Formats: sequence, structure tokens, C-alpha cells
Amino acid sequence: MLIIVIFSLIIWIYLVLGRGNFWLCNQYLEPLSLDSFPNITVIIPARNEAESISSCLNSLLTQDYQGTLHIILVDDQSEDNTVEIAEKVAINSNAKKQLTIIKGKPLPSGWSGKLWAMSQGIAWAKEYFKTDYFLFTDADIKHSENNISNLMAKAQKNNLDLVSLMVKLRCENFWEKLLIPAFIFFFQKLYPFPLVNNSQQKIAAAAGGCILIRESALNRIGGIEALKEALIDDCTLARLVKETLPPNHGIWLGLTQDTISLRTYDRLSPIWNMVARTAFTQLNYSLWLLIGTVIGMIITYLIAPVALCWGLITLNLGLIILAIVILLLMTLTYYPTIKLYQLPFFYSFLLPFIALLYNLMTIDSALRHLKGKGGQWKGRVYQG
Repeated sequence: MLIIVIFSLIIWIYLVLGRGNFWLCNQYLEPLSLDSFPNITVIIPARNEAESISSCLNSLLTQDYQGTLHIILVDDQSEDNTVEIAEKVAINSNAKKQLTIIKGKPLPSGWSGKLWAMSQGIAWAKEYFKTDYFLFTDADIKHSENNISNLMAKAQKNNLDLVSLMVKLRCENFWEKLLIPAFIFFFQKLYPFPLVNNSQQKIAAAAGGCILIRESALNRIGGIEALKEALIDDCTLARLVKETLPPNHGIWLGLTQDTISLRTYDRLSPIWNMVARTAFTQLNYSLWLLIGTVIGMIITYLIAPVALCWGLITLNLGLIILAIVILLLMTLTYYPTIKLYQLPFFYSFLLPFIALLYNLMTIDSALRHLKGKGGQWKGRVYQG
């Protein structure tokens, strides 16, 4: 037990000091002025998004961006009234010329639905619009009125081929408060934003809800077709862009308080499914990586509370002190994410329990894949 606890402490010292300060949550867009106003085309893949599409479109149609901004909504075989609502928004906003609605074609073999929809939108834009940058966004994102201007200014100032925001996820009910901040924490641990933003580091990531990408960079990697089978398409896109960066170019990924996701996770199951859909994919469908991840999560997050209880039972002072130190490191590193979501401090103490749930989600992700049910999303099943 003592050896395992010491190993856990070493892991936490590394996470605090050697993982790019991921836990500080300090990568934000700063307000900048624009030198010019390139042409931007927004691509929105939408499948059964009737609840959120109005808010998404209105937030894009009221941007303060002074350049040319075209918006293409690609209806990915929706079975609700997504299109009808989008058409009403265009009429009510007098934006028929700015908003184009495309009826998506049936999904071909070898494509994920989202990327196929995006591909059709990009093809339309290339035929009818002059585009310098694409903004890829989801139909459940509500953008702040200066979001596109800030993204564009960041790209100009730092010569970035890709700028992405991890939008603020909804965090209002019990399950969202318990699990959503941890999702952001684990994502940042896996892809430390400061390392992503360092052109000298190989690690790359993006958040699919909001990605501004230079049109020439998209062409350079072979277009959206280069990642057509990727379930984790955003990070794959970022990796391909970063691997092919010209000298003195970069990519950037950050946080925001103002651009938000409208998707609701009112029960445990939607969050569980969100994680289980791609967790095993992230592990390259490897059983050995799954075993290593599960063991690593146990040692990192679960061994300290177990050791503390065992130390109290056996009156082992050394074990108690080590366990408390680990729990303090865990709590203090998680707190900036809790603060980001404006939650009470006591949520910082819940990370071991939350990690247990995420561990179970990861195992379930592998089981779903083995049963042929992996990658389920909006009525479709995608297998790697």
C-alpha cells in the first residue's frame, strides 16, 4: 500500500509541475483589434437540432464582425423541424442572403455524419463564395457577439492556422455540476492547452464546437476528407494542421466564459453516453491501453482515499500524511476548473468519486465496441 501511495504522489507531482500547467485554466482569448477583415464562411452541421438551432443562428447573425460572413447550415437528414426553424430565423432576421440552408445527401460508407455534412458545406462554399477562413461550429453553440472578431484577431496577431475554443458547457443541474467540470479537467490533462499552443510541442487538440481554420491550411492537409472516418474529428484535424505547419505558424486552443453550449445533460445517461461514445476510440481500441488507463486512474485518483481510510484504521501516520498530501494536490489542481464553472469549493473534493464514474464509462466504452455498439450518435453507430 505504501509503495502504491508513493507512486501516486509521484504522479501528482508530475501533473502539477510537468504537464504544462494544464490545471491553471489560464488560456483565454484577450480582446484584440483586427488589422483586416478576411472573408469567413461558417459551416454548421445539424441533425435534429430543433431545440437549439434558433439561438445558434441568431448568435451568428448578430456578430459584430465587419467583414463578409456567410453562414451555411447543412441539414444532416434531420427528422425534426430543424430546417423549418432555420428558415424562419433567416426570414425574421432578413438574412436570406447571408444564411444558406443545404439539404444534406445520404451518408456514404466510410464517413461520419458530421464530417459528411461539413464536407458538403465546404464544397458549396468553395463553389459560391470567396473564403479565407472557415468557422466550424455545432448547432447547439450560442456565440458571444464578438466571438468571431476575437478569434480572427487572435489568428492575425499570432499567425495561427487554427484557433479553437472549448466552449463553456451547460452546468446547471446535479449531474452537470458533478461531471461536466471534470470532463474539462480530464480533457485539459490529456491535451494541455499551453502545450497545444506551443508550436515546438507535438501535442495538438481542438474543440469541435468552435474552430476557426485558415482555408489554405484545410487544403494543405487534404481537406475534410483527410479525417472522414475520425470519431474524434476535432483533435485529428488539429493534429494534421500542426504536423504540416509552415515556419512561424501555429495553432491555439483556449477557454471561454461567453460562448456557450446549449446542450442539456439532465440525467447521468447523456453524459455517460457522451464519454462512452469515444473513450475507447481515444485508446485506439487497444485492450492493453484500456487496462493501463483503468489501473492508472485507480492509482492516480482512487488509491489516496482508500489509503487514508486504511491508515486511519491501522493508525499508520506515514500513510495518512501521504494520502492527505495527494488529496490536497488533487483538490487544489481541480479547483481552477470548479472556479471556471462558478461552483462551490466543496466540489473540488469530489474528484476521486467522479474519477471512479469516468473509469466505469471508459470500461463501458470498450464493452460497447466489442458488442458492435460503439460510437453511437443521433441514431447512427460508428465503428473504428
